[in-house]
Amino acid sequence: MIVLIPAYEPGARLEPLVEALRAADPDVYVVVVDDGSGGAFAETFARVRAAGATVLAHDRNRGKGAALKTGFAYAAETHPGDDVVTADADGQHTPHDVLRVAEGLREDAAEGRSALILGCRDFGGAVPLRSRVGNAIARGLFRLAAGWTLSDTQTGLRGIPAPILPWLRGVPGERFEYEQNVLLRSGRAGVATRELPIETVYLDANASSHFRPIVDSLRVVLPLALFAGSSLLAFAIDTVALLVLTALTGWLVPSIVAARVLSASVNFAVNRRLVFRPVH
Repeated sequence: MIVLIPAYEPGARLEPLVEALRAADPDVYVVVVDDGSGGAFAETFARVRAAGATVLAHDRNRGKGAALKTGFAYAAETHPGDDVVTADADGQHTPHDVLRVAEGLREDAAEGRSALILGCRDFGGAVPLRSRVGNAIARGLFRLAAGWTLSDTQTGLRGIPAPILPWLRGVPGERFEYEQNVLLRSGRAGVATRELPIETVYLDANASSHFRPIVDSLRVVLPLALFAGSSLLAFAIDTVALLVLTALTGWLVPSIVAARVLSASVNFAVNRRLVFRPVH
């Protein structure tokens, strides 16, 4: 089992997280990706190595999605067949919850199931107002765009069965939008998901987060808006085409088939060119 932690200019909580994971389960192999933090953080990552983690490094900051993909590639190459749990470096995911997700993957494997496990917070208690409101809006937009409900669309604590790692590496996105794209594409890719409740942790009002409220919110919301827009466009084309073809031919069933083919083709083209293109 691999625990993958993308880290950019990490604070003091990364090293204790690695130590706790290694102490609690020696079979857990911790991989930390330094996403271009720079020389000022060299000592931090040296301590993380000493705590038992493998540290991979980007020469510049490339984004959370890119860091995750680097970790996925390393896992597939060096530990083929191992499941992966992704966790954040800022202390928002407790060692207990990280290991619960890992155990969930083991239970699924033992029972012949395969699902992307999502560690979902309930946002109760002392949660910063901007986080509470932001997540409520994100849940609503996600439900509108994807057509299914998820209680925590921003969670970075995810349990990933080994067979879907190649698919994850092909999902577009290099920064915070990547994790949203994974969720939006999972249904159409046939990737099952299930939620696992986890503790809601916000330390120092989430001051350690590198999420930029305006720029990164736009990165996350844009795929949702485009996804929802492409679905509405397909619905409009289907409706108009059906009315026009029925009026011209008088044949209802062939008109339905033709309208569906046309709308599905447009939806596929829009998704391919706009919705799921890489965001730079």
